[in-house]
Amino acid sequence: MSASKEEMNLTFRRFEEGDHEHEAWDEMIFQSSWSHKCPTYVHRTPPCQGSCPSGEDIRGWLGVVRGMESPSQDMDWKEYAFRRSTDANPFPSVMGRVCPAPCQDGCNRNQVEDFVGINSVEQFIGDNALEQGYTFTANEQDSGKKVAIIGGGPAGLAAAYQLRRKGHACTIFDDHADLGGMMRYGIPGYRTPRDMLNGEIKRILDMGVETRLNMRVGKDVSMDDIDKEFDAVIWALGCKAGRGLPVEGWEGTANCISGVDFLAAFNEGRLQIVAEKVVVVGGGDTSIDVASVARRLGHITSTHTNDRPENVVMGYTAHDVASSMVREGATVTLTSLFPVENMTAAEHEVQDALREGVDIQGSVMPIGLEKDAEGRATGLKMAKCNMVNNRPEVIEGSEYLIKADLIVSAIGQFGDLDGLDGLNNGRNFIDTDNHYQVKDRPGHFAAGDIIRPHLLTTAIGQASIAADSVDTYFKQQEMGKRPKVDVHHFSLLNKLSEVDMAPEEYSHEQVRGTSEAKFAVHNYEDRSSQEVIPADELFLGHFPFTPRHIRSDMPVDASEVLGHFKERMQGLSTEQAQDEAKRCMSCGMCFECDNCVVYCPQDAVQRTPKKDSTTGRYVYTDYDRCIGCHICADVCPTGYIDMGIG
Repeated sequence: MSASKEEMNLTFRRFEEGDHEHEAWDEMIFQSSWSHKCPTYVHRTPPCQGSCPSGEDIRGWLGVVRGMESPSQDMDWKEYAFRRSTDANPFPSVMGRVCPAPCQDGCNRNQVEDFVGINSVEQFIGDNALEQGYTFTANEQDSGKKVAIIGGGPAGLAAAYQLRRKGHACTIFDDHADLGGMMRYGIPGYRTPRDMLNGEIKRILDMGVETRLNMRVGKDVSMDDIDKEFDAVIWALGCKAGRGLPVEGWEGTANCISGVDFLAAFNEGRLQIVAEKVVVVGGGDTSIDVASVARRLGHITSTHTNDRPENVVMGYTAHDVASSMVREGATVTLTSLFPVENMTAAEHEVQDALREGVDIQGSVMPIGLEKDAEGRATGLKMAKCNMVNNRPEVIEGSEYLIKADLIVSAIGQFGDLDGLDGLNNGRNFIDTDNHYQVKDRPGHFAAGDIIRPHLLTTAIGQASIAADSVDTYFKQQEMGKRPKVDVHHFSLLNKLSEVDMAPEEYSHEQVRGTSEAKFAVHNYEDRSSQEVIPADELFLGHFPFTPRHIRSDMPVDASEVLGHFKERMQGLSTEQAQDEAKRCMSCGMCFECDNCVVYCPQDAVQRTPKKDSTTGRYVYTDYDRCIGCHICADVCPTGYIDMGIG
C-alpha cells in the first residue's frame, strides 16, 4: 500500500533544532536566483585509467610529475612518482617503450587537440628509477604462506611483486634460463633494451623472490609436488605456441614457421640470418616485430642446408656469427586481412616498418602454398578480401602469388599445457572466473596470456587481481564482487593519513546536522570505482592549445636497416616530462586552478587553509554564503564539482 507524503508525516533534521517541518522539495529546489543545491566534490576515474589494463593511477603520477601533488616527508618527487606508478605496474621503463597505450586513445585531451604522452612520461619515470637505483620493499609482516608462480613473464613477475608486498613468500618456476617471458623472448632488444629489462626484473627478485629456472612444471616437477609444497599456485604460463596458417599443407612444411618461434630463436641469439624472400602473415605487433627483425638480419647468398632459418628456429642448428657477417638485405612482405590503416599493430610501429623497407599489403588473405619437388614452400598464394561480419571473404579473380623462401605465421598464439592434465579447457587455455581462480581447483589461480592472449599490460593487471585473490583466499574471506571500474584508485583517506591529517576516530554515536565534525570528510564523494568521467562533463574551454612533447625518434630507413639493432626512441628530459604532465586535464580530480574560487559571486567557495589542505581537499564551501547558483560547477575544468542537495 502506498501513502502520500502528507500521510507519511516525514521528519528530518537540517542544522537547527526545531527545523523539522516537511516542505515540498519539488517546489523549492529551484528559484530565480538561488537553489537548495550546493557544490559537492566528486572524485571519478579518468578515462586513461579506465582504459589501462594494468589499472595504473595515471592521473595521480602525472600530478606528481607536474608538481601538483607533493610527496610527504623528504622524498624526492621523482621517486614519489615512481612509487605511485609502480603501485600497479612494476615495469615503467619497459612499458613506457612498448605498450600500445590504450590509455592515450581514451585520453579526454583528444577533444582539445592531442592526447597526453602518457607512455613518454612513464618511460622517464622508469629510466630515472633505474639510474637512481630505486628499490622495492617487501612487507615486513611474513604471512607464513608460500605461493608457486608458474611462469616468469610479465604476469608471473608482476604477481610475485604484488604478493611480496602482501607478505607472502613466492617461488617462480620457469623453463628458460632467464626470466622475462615475452618481454625477453618475444620482443626484440632494440625495443626493450636488455639492461632496462634486467634492472626491472632484478628489483622484483631483490624483494626476496625465489626462482627455479630451466624447470618445467608437468615434466621436471609434477603438479602434485607443487600442491604439496605450496599453499597456492598462480599459473602464468603465457602462450608460446603459434598458430599455423589455415591453408592446405602448412603442417609439415619445413620453411613454414610461427612468429613466436622465430622471435624466440632471434632473442636467444641463435638466429643470425634469414632467407632472401620472407613473407609474414599477421597484422599485429608480433608480425611487425618479425618483419622488422628479418629486415635487420638479412640473408647470405650461399646457405648450407643446416643454416636454413627454419632449422635454426626449430632448434636443430644455430647460426655461426662469423658466417653471417657478409649479409645482404632480405625482401620482406607483411600481409594483413585488414586494411593497413586498420591493422591492430601500433601505428608508429607500422610506419617504422614501412620506412625500413617492409612491403605491407592490407585486405588480403592466404589461400594456399606453392611448393617445389622437395616439398618446401616457394610461394604463398594470396587473394584480395573483404571483411564481412569480421570474417574474410575472397574477392573472386583477385588471386596472386608472393614468392617466398620463408613463410612466418603471426596470426595468434596458444598455451603449451602438455603434462598439465586438468587445466586445459580444450583450446589450450585455462578458464578462470572474475577473480582469476581456476575452475574446480581451490587455491589455483591464473593470469596473463594463458587465459586469453592480449597485451603485456593486460597480463600485469590480471596478475595484480590474482594476487589480491590469493591474499583473500589465505584469509579465508569471501571473494566478493570486483568493482565496476577495477583499477588502482587515488584514495583521499590514504592521502590524508600520509600527510598526518586523517579524520578523528568516530564514536559511533548518532550525530547529525553538522559539518564541523572531525571524524568524517565532508561534502566529498568517491565514485571512482563506479564512474569514468567523460569529456562532456569537463569545462574544455579552460584548456588552451598546447602541442604534445614527442619523444625524439631516430628513424631507420631501408638503406641503413641491415644490422641496425640500436634503440630508436630517445626519452624526454626532466623539463619535457614535467611540461608534458602539465597537459593532463586531471579529469575527475581538482588540480587547483582556482576557477571556482575566482568565479563564485558569493565568496562561498574558498581555499582550504594551507595547514588542512592536500590533494583532493584544496577548496571547501561556506554554506552560509552559498546560494546554489551552479557557477562553480560550470567553470570547473576537471568535472570535480557536482551540485547536490545542500
